[in-house]
Amino acid sequence: MESHLKQIKDKALEEIKKITSSEELKKIETKYLGRKGELTEALKKLKDLAAEEKPKMGQLANEVKLEVEGFLNKVKFEFQERAEEKAGHVLDITLPGIKKSVGHLHPITLIQQQVVEIFSKMGFLAWEGPEVESDYYNFKALNIPESHPARDMQDTFYLKDHADSPRRANGEAGWVMRTHTSNQQIRALEKYGVPLRAIFPGRVFRSEATDASHDATFYQLEGLMVGKDISVANLIAVMRSFLKEVFKREVKVRLRPGYFPFVEPGFELDMNCLICGGEGCKVCKFSGWVETMPCGLVHPRVLEYAGLDTKEYSGFAFGLGLTRLAMMKYGIDDIRLLYADDLRFLEQF
Repeated sequence: MESHLKQIKDKALEEIKKITSSEELKKIETKYLGRKGELTEALKKLKDLAAEEKPKMGQLANEVKLEVEGFLNKVKFEFQERAEEKAGHVLDITLPGIKKSVGHLHPITLIQQQVVEIFSKMGFLAWEGPEVESDYYNFKALNIPESHPARDMQDTFYLKDHADSPRRANGEAGWVMRTHTSNQQIRALEKYGVPLRAIFPGRVFRSEATDASHDATFYQLEGLMVGKDISVANLIAVMRSFLKEVFKREVKVRLRPGYFPFVEPGFELDMNCLICGGEGCKVCKFSGWVETMPCGLVHPRVLEYAGLDTKEYSGFAFGLGLTRLAMMKYGIDDIRLLYADDLRFLEQF
């Protein structure tokens, strides 16, 4: 058996050296490696050998087969190179390669990651929540009464056909596309208790007209800090530290009274428009200021919904528009550019 295999190998290699065409190559390949080829038939006879001979002969047979296949493949490659050269398809390794396109993060994602990192350094945990929310967590537990304009169909997307949708007093569905990430306030207090420092980034939905600085879908970040002896001074200190870290410079801000059912007192924190430098443009509606962070001390009724003693605990909350912050950070003068999926715009980041 051993001598027979060596004879087949020597004979095959000798014939392979004399191949001059692709047709001859195919014939030699079939003669030795085909279904009824000489080497194939020899391998079939291994089963008839004695048990002690099978391992040795099996290894030799495989070595012969691999060697013959290797020589055939080498000749195949040579014929292929000649054919490509004849057709003018010669590989020029000096030509520059084709650069593969690699995706990157969206500007809103970039700013969200940066904001989360900043607040994480200040001890705030980041927690995402449901975009489809119940009336209770989106409105009622935040001290937003039935008569509040935010509950109107003009402001809110209701899911009337939701299978588990509870009905409100006026017959409207109790499930909504969340209008703010404030819906996470009570959820977080119920889950983690106090003291608590947390931020809630995510997408929110409001039924409103689209212009340079408004859209029906945008990204927001809610912040909450609850504990003992929390005051407006803590709120201002955190906001100033945050904005300075984001923009890497001092940012001119102003506080003005604002009404939000879930805070008392409530404020509007505006920042000087970085697009026009405060001179006035379409982003700031030619006022020089951009509404950035509604904020205030958590309303006692909200703390009561979380089961907290309002005589012992207090806190502050704030809402930050991640979309608007991205516009200020990167000098984007129209919010619609962020959602247009235009690569000419997105590839700049």
